[in-house]
Amino acid sequence: MLNNARLSQFLFLDIETVPEIYKFESLPDKKRALFEKKVQYRLKESQTVEDLYEQAGIWAEFGKIIVISLGFFVKDDGSEFRLKSFASDNEKELLTDFSNLLNTKYFQRKDLKLCAHNGKEFDFPYIARRMIINGLTLPKQLQVFGKKPWETPFCDTMELWRFGDYKHYTSLELLTHILGIPSPKEDISGKDVARVYYEDKDLERIKKYCENDVIAIAQIMLRYMGKDLLKNDQIIRK
Repeated sequence: MLNNARLSQFLFLDIETVPEIYKFESLPDKKRALFEKKVQYRLKESQTVEDLYEQAGIWAEFGKIIVISLGFFVKDDGSEFRLKSFASDNEKELLTDFSNLLNTKYFQRKDLKLCAHNGKEFDFPYIARRMIINGLTLPKQLQVFGKKPWETPFCDTMELWRFGDYKHYTSLELLTHILGIPSPKEDISGKDVARVYYEDKDLERIKKYCENDVIAIAQIMLRYMGKDLLKNDQIIRK
């Protein structure tokens, strides 16, 4: 599996998102009506629109990005893994810094692939949509309109696990568990992020949680490639 891939060609990433406005009742009337229209098909018996608004952060039209964490192997032997995070209440500033990093010479390599877990269905399109909403130009790595699937610079650890079974969904937590990788969900989980952000105002805690997800994604790739897992002293946080 991935016999021809090189560790240094992947830029691993994960994002953390929250509702752009914390409470449903605080939404402007027009936005509230649009949200109700958006989620009507998802409503189950006994559920209300307010119940579903707790998940508003998963939709780019109603959420915002508060953390983007990145990781990459300096060498193909996997001996050194570097982490860098962008965390901010100012989403436009965060996305600008992220885009500027992608536009540096090191990350302009033709063989570079953005790698995330469920990234093709969530992280990559979410980042692109929020950049457009914020009036920013997409870096070339996210300019995929008109490209064939195999021409896009994306790698998805969940898609690789599917082995062609496109009905199959496996969470990052489950995959790390069955592959013997330390869980990234020991402190908080995705459902806690909005509360920790808006009520606890602890962005640093969310950043560390996001970085742990990135480490887990890189560890999964190591397992796919039949290599040893990272040790703590091989991980450098910038």
